[in-house]
Amino acid sequence: MAKNIAVIGAQWGDEGKGKVIDYLAGKADVVVRAQGGSNAGHTVVIEGKKYALHLVPSGILNKNAKNIIGNGVVFDPEGFFDELRKLEDDGIETKGKIFLSDRAHIVFSYHKKLDALAENARGTENIGTTLKGIGPCYMDKIERSGLRICDMEDISDFRTKLSAQIDAKNEIITKLYKEEPLDKEEILIKYIEYAERLKPYVCDTSVMLHEAMLDQKTVLFEGAQGTMLDLDLGTYPYVTSSHPVSGGFPVGSGIGEGRIEEVVGITKAYTTRVGEGPFVTELLDETGGLIRERGNEYGATTGRPRRCGWFDSVVVRYSARVNGTTATALMLLDVLDVFPEIHVCYAYEHKGKIIENFPASLKTLQECTPVYKTVKGWETDISGCRTWEELPEQTKVYIKEIETLTGIPVKIVSVGPRRDQTIIREEIIS
Repeated sequence: MAKNIAVIGAQWGDEGKGKVIDYLAGKADVVVRAQGGSNAGHTVVIEGKKYALHLVPSGILNKNAKNIIGNGVVFDPEGFFDELRKLEDDGIETKGKIFLSDRAHIVFSYHKKLDALAENARGTENIGTTLKGIGPCYMDKIERSGLRICDMEDISDFRTKLSAQIDAKNEIITKLYKEEPLDKEEILIKYIEYAERLKPYVCDTSVMLHEAMLDQKTVLFEGAQGTMLDLDLGTYPYVTSSHPVSGGFPVGSGIGEGRIEEVVGITKAYTTRVGEGPFVTELLDETGGLIRERGNEYGATTGRPRRCGWFDSVVVRYSARVNGTTATALMLLDVLDVFPEIHVCYAYEHKGKIIENFPASLKTLQECTPVYKTVKGWETDISGCRTWEELPEQTKVYIKEIETLTGIPVKIVSVGPRRDQTIIREEIIS
């Protein structure tokens, strides 16, 4: 069995990664976040209690795991400390369990302000950002004007650098957007305080990770968002600002290429997405509404209702190819319990031609219609099933159809939100 495992979202995010990561993290020595920021949200249910995690890796719910926030993450100190407080209020021990890369970039107040102003300026062409400052922070990173955690080590130097950035951003806020400038001194005081509070968490996490691998520790790389939100490979521009694909982990955590041995693609038994952009199998009728209500399809971070549709194997097949997926975890299968017929998209039709590979052009996608196979539903409650053998035969037919269309074995099946509502067909971590 694999020692170094990556978990990625195979669709547009919100696939239920939190539950699978929580299950696998229970067996892991180290859990790593390597991209994105507080715009991500994993919801984990333990003994009826919900935990919404954003920046903190899901291994925090494992008493023995170490949790790494890697260099590829854009780190929001305000969100981080708020999350710690909530975890500690729930009785979760965090001290000595979280490690923050000194190379991670920092999300500041001005990033959030610019995020909101830019999204508002787009009007009807908005991209559905979470307004967490993620895009503007990555913009500074790429522009090479961003500030990193290591810049907080020397407070005098940090104050000088941050002061210059606030001045530059206030120029944009006042002159481009005609808004009032941000209070420079207020931001400086707040983030200098954060610099002191963060010291116990900061280290060179790439060294820590390297040593864990040398010691044959089990390392779980925890994905955020989903493949179709990847900056390069997703439905651009309706994407996030980082790389949620498996290839993002080596860069975002500082490990060598090829160290990851297994890639688990998390996919719902249907399809959802949040925000704008083409969605070929979207259901705008009562069926889509029923899926949303049964699946509680509302964002963990934003509360936004998700768009819902039938399972799109074109998307998941594409995801499997670009991620090198070796196993599928099929989530929220019980949501489909009530349907007498279930449709599975196996291809798209575009101007009379059949398309089996996911196109890059959004214009092409908008012109595509789904080509479906119809599978008979099982119309019974499967939430109590705990083994493959207990599942209705028609449920197995549906799962095998997904395996055939995607080319990837389904090793984990989820039939409810709780930890115990999980069927393991093949163990991924020993």
